Amino acid sequence: MQERRVLSIQSHVVRGYVGNKSAVFPLQVLGFEVDSINSVQFSNHTGYAHWKGQVLTAEELNVLYEGIKLNNVHHYDYILTGYSRDTSFLETVVDIIKELKAANPGLVYVCDPVLGDQGAMYVPENLLPIYKTMVVPLADILTPNQFEAELLTGRTIKTAADAVQVMDLLHDMGPETVVLTSTDLLSKRGGRFLVALGSQKIKKPDGTRVSQKIWMDIPKVDAVFVGTGDLFAAMLLAWTHHHPTDLKTACEKTVSVMHHVIQRTIAYANETAGPGKKPSPALLELRMIQSKADIENPAIVVQAEVLETSLH
Repeated sequence: MQERRVLSIQSHVVRGYVGNKSAVFPLQVLGFEVDSINSVQFSNHTGYAHWKGQVLTAEELNVLYEGIKLNNVHHYDYILTGYSRDTSFLETVVDIIKELKAANPGLVYVCDPVLGDQGAMYVPENLLPIYKTMVVPLADILTPNQFEAELLTGRTIKTAADAVQVMDLLHDMGPETVVLTSTDLLSKRGGRFLVALGSQKIKKPDGTRVSQKIWMDIPKVDAVFVGTGDLFAAMLLAWTHHHPTDLKTACEKTVSVMHHVIQRTIAYANETAGPGKKPSPALLELRMIQSKADIENPAIVVQAEVLETSLH
């Protein structure tokens, strides 16, 4: 495999798995070189009773990037970004992506547009227009949840047809690949499953255009995990690299990795907490290292259904 280098700009925690801690190890296991810039450095994720740490400013981000540039080692095949809660920081990230894309037109930008969930924003509202007008148009692969996709397009998703339309609107904004990582749509398999959808519109080297839309029913787990969205975006980067025009396979492998990691985590958390006890945030940290074999070669446990495919 030709060496592939990723620049990942995400949060960092001393203890646990979120942001870069959720993304770097699995990408390295799958053969990617990962350069990471930590947008924050916290003791642990903010779901614990206590957390402490530092936040990287836009100026400090620029200083780090300048250092990489001065040594002429700023050549990347992929960029991966997640949570950002500051407008100047996000605008600096945009400037860096533009510069790196100019240097390598084949660079793929994977963007998890972290805005909120379940109808509530957990970043400042003034970030939304920056995502809409500056970030999403640069993205090649976008991984919003339903709420984020609705915010970015101004449309509401109530049916599968609505979801398809929203994904098409997101394509029109820039990204060739869009995956709605979770929705409130009813699964055909009942209430114990979560629905995710994906859409890919790709122009092949011979000029033909391929498009594919997929539907996935993902088993639900009754627990709150942190860092799963960061792992999802990293795995989608890896598996779309290996299957660039086959979204179905890339998503099946991505979701199957998630399933194995989450099942291992919940089993460990419940066993360690003891019967009838609710696991603590510390026990629910993703069992990432223990899942190395599943990350490398996931047994496929979730099949994606192709809604439509076309070649033109």
